[in-house]
Amino acid sequence: AVNRAKRNIKALLDIRPDQVNVLREGSEKTLNPAEVNTGETIRVKPGEKVALDGELLSENASFNTAALTGESKPDTKYKGEAILAGMINLNTVADIRVTAAFKDSKLSKILEMVQDATARKSQTQLFISRFAKVYTPIVFLLALAVCLVPYFVVEDYNFNTWFYRALVFLVISCPCALVVSIPLGYFGGIGLASRNGILFKGGNFLDVMTGIDTVVMDKTGTLTKGVFKVQKIVAVEISEAALVQVAAALERNSTHPVGKAVVEYAGNVTGSATDVEEIAGHGLKGTVEGKSVLAGNLKLMRKFNVGFPPDVEQVIDTIVVVAIDGKFAGYITIADEIKEDAAETIKRLHAMNIKTVMLSGDKQSVVDQVAKTIAIDAAYGDLLPEGKVEKVQALKDQGKKLAFVGDGVNDAPVVALADAGIAMGGLGSDATIETADVVIQNDQPSKIVSAIKIGKITRQIVWQNIILAMVVKVIVLILGAGGVATLWEAVIADVGVALLAILNAVRIQKMNV
Repeated sequence: AVNRAKRNIKALLDIRPDQVNVLREGSEKTLNPAEVNTGETIRVKPGEKVALDGELLSENASFNTAALTGESKPDTKYKGEAILAGMINLNTVADIRVTAAFKDSKLSKILEMVQDATARKSQTQLFISRFAKVYTPIVFLLALAVCLVPYFVVEDYNFNTWFYRALVFLVISCPCALVVSIPLGYFGGIGLASRNGILFKGGNFLDVMTGIDTVVMDKTGTLTKGVFKVQKIVAVEISEAALVQVAAALERNSTHPVGKAVVEYAGNVTGSATDVEEIAGHGLKGTVEGKSVLAGNLKLMRKFNVGFPPDVEQVIDTIVVVAIDGKFAGYITIADEIKEDAAETIKRLHAMNIKTVMLSGDKQSVVDQVAKTIAIDAAYGDLLPEGKVEKVQALKDQGKKLAFVGDGVNDAPVVALADAGIAMGGLGSDATIETADVVIQNDQPSKIVSAIKIGKITRQIVWQNIILAMVVKVIVLILGAGGVATLWEAVIADVGVALLAILNAVRIQKMNV
């Protein structure tokens, strides 16, 4: 557990830059982030990671905030807004005034949370390790008693006879069936899970999954694909195809992922745009085939006094509104796609009386829409990593036994804090995969249900073996102590029970979930 925690921390450290460009005495110097003082100005070039928390001095810049929020949609920041360590600058050179030392940055706090959460996480021990501590000395003392106690209570005491019975007692009491079949049962469960694309990092986590009553999930990458696509097109006095072509002609001059989604949807863009102007925080303005075109958000429409229907303001998804020659022409909605098996997963979890909760760094309106679509019990948006930790801790304080499913670096603290941490292994970050107890290799949320079922199947088989072994052993122990069972019968009973238990354990791998 200690080594795993160290690897988790190393994986998180790997995403922090080891050097930063600082503006000192009129020149740009490259230093270690730990050497930079608060109040100094650092310069972050396109593609570079921000090493320190600060305040944006440039007019505007776009950042990939996935390391902190887990959301793949870039966030455009404006002068005076807070910039956090771990963000990646996307398009322009950004000057940032440092507001927190390297050790106090948001990303450093994520590291601390992983350490704290891992320390608080209880370790489940397998039944056999606890049972053996009590069982072994007891049966040895009982065998000794079988040999010596009759000397004081039997008139014609014969040492050889009672010593033989004690040997029979010791042979049948040998815990081979338990020692071999119980670990084999867990190995079988791990094998069944692997066959279904699920990696359990230990047999004890199979036990943990059987007691889960709440499943908490991240949104992007867990329940949704993390890829932005055009969802809906509404055109006014123009065909949908024409609206998309006009918007794409303008949007292909933008590097924003929303614009890229429109261009990708349009396919072969036939028109071309001239006099293109990007209006920060609003959208684009330009000329397409001699017509003045606006494409952006509702603020852009208001800025140019373009009227639009009131219901457009009620659209929850990210929206690209288009105006042609000063008149509203329609809009295109862009959204992340929900995974095909997400709704079915929630339905199956509810059928198992398991509560479902979604936590996300995305805006609350988008989170609510996804939650409504897949019928999840509770959903919380606008959360940074510490917000997710607070929500999970609150559920644990209510006595819930929960599993958390996530994929981003920002999910690592909550994955470590949960009773069972589950990582999406296909697209998940290395830190989260390393921290997790269970890894779903193909990113299908339906495997969460499979993991719980496999845990329950394994526990059922293991307890079948325990009961079978103990019942047979108790019967033969009594017969052996009474002189009815022979040494050979004891050996056959011990080996027979072990063989039956092993065959029962191997049966796990043949099951379907």
